[in-house]
Amino acid sequence: MAERGFETEVIKKEKKNNYALACSFIASFISILMGYDTGVMSGAMLFIQEDLKVSDAQIQVLAGILNACALVGSLTAGRISDLIGRRYTIVVGAAIFLVGSVLMGLGLNFAMLMSGRCIAGVGVGYALMIAPVYSAEISSPSSRGFLSSLPEICINLGILSGYLANFAFGKLPLIYGWRAMLGFASIPSVFLAASVLMMPESPRWLVMQGRLKDARDILLRVSNSKEEADERLGEMKATVGIDKECAADVVAVTSKHHGEGVWREILQPTPAVRRVLIATVGIHVFQHATGIEAVVLYSPRIFKKAGLVTKEQQFLATIAVGVFKTVFILLAILLVDRVGRRKMLLGSLTGMIASLVGLGAVLTVVERSEQRLVWAEVLCVVFVLSFVSSFSSGLGPVTWVYCSEIFPLRLRAQGASLGVAINRLMNSAMSMSFISLYTAITIGGAFFLFAGIGIFAWVFYYTCCPETKGRALEDDMMEVFTRPGDKKPEQN
Repeated sequence: MAERGFETEVIKKEKKNNYALACSFIASFISILMGYDTGVMSGAMLFIQEDLKVSDAQIQVLAGILNACALVGSLTAGRISDLIGRRYTIVVGAAIFLVGSVLMGLGLNFAMLMSGRCIAGVGVGYALMIAPVYSAEISSPSSRGFLSSLPEICINLGILSGYLANFAFGKLPLIYGWRAMLGFASIPSVFLAASVLMMPESPRWLVMQGRLKDARDILLRVSNSKEEADERLGEMKATVGIDKECAADVVAVTSKHHGEGVWREILQPTPAVRRVLIATVGIHVFQHATGIEAVVLYSPRIFKKAGLVTKEQQFLATIAVGVFKTVFILLAILLVDRVGRRKMLLGSLTGMIASLVGLGAVLTVVERSEQRLVWAEVLCVVFVLSFVSSFSSGLGPVTWVYCSEIFPLRLRAQGASLGVAINRLMNSAMSMSFISLYTAITIGGAFFLFAGIGIFAWVFYYTCCPETKGRALEDDMMEVFTRPGDKKPEQN
């Protein structure tokens, strides 16, 4: 282990590979589309409700249906990516999102709008599953946290773009404004599908197919040296049961590495894999159960409850939310490979809990007051900004980094799909229930509830999520989830 520590220190001093960075960013661009659709809907809902005369219940369904339908995309994307490769799976996701965006942009009636959002949701499921997996598989241990965080920064850039689109297109006539907001996402979808064709395939997927020469050629481009490329290729060969010294260009690989039997291994796991599954489920559940949807999707309503009455005031405050989210996610991805995943999760949750308690208290005071409280309006904005800053500095990006790296290679794509499915289910549940929740227990009570859930989340992360910083994906990632007395798992 001392020797491994020395190797890790050496790797940390190497520069990040710019080609791997460019490939990861293009792959992560699909997450911008997902973020845009989330952000733009927060403002578009106000205009849709006014134009189409729909109820609060219909608006809740419209907000959450995207993520309910993302379940379909996330559960199928893992198997699809094992069959056709990570790169073409991104193209499929972008094409699906394009169709959904066009339908939403037309939006002749509520049914068409819902259909478009459902189709776009399937594309979102593909995006959330494939972008972090591709980024993790193309990067070296020294930069994996940074590159695997790119999808999250792209989501936040997309959310900020959506908020800006609300402000810009909101000045158009009502009949055109919200349609322009939703339809605009179709333009970058075409750009993404074309750009992805210039990217290399994941070298780990190529090794799973036995295409060793193709994998080595790509590793030479995404690694910092020939020695690093050879070492990574050797680890990948060992993972799928190929002799490290094998010099053939193409070899046959056993079927289990093409994705068959993976769900059986997930449903009947070894003790170490069971702990990986518990960590994955818990981290995705708590990412959303702590209230991020309430703030991102419904921030205009929150600010209205606090006393900001005009749409322009609400949208400007919401744009500030997007700016803070983006700035702090940038800070997080610069620190994740230095500070470590676990510390960032725990620190992030501590800030979120404090912000939620403050927000709940301020909104409770406002609800019980018959006068306008300027200080409460200011504090509401401050606590919302501190909440999204805390979320974006840890829980937001680290969830995707952590869950894309802890599964062994043979389980990674479909394990990540399972995680995304849970993530979207929670997102959908929170999106579709927030208005009903704060109607039932007051808006202040809702944020106190989220704070309580945050305390449970902190305990979970402390006890069930060991540190993975600096671990190689192939050879020793599972060691952190293996305990004395466990039956030795298969080669992973």
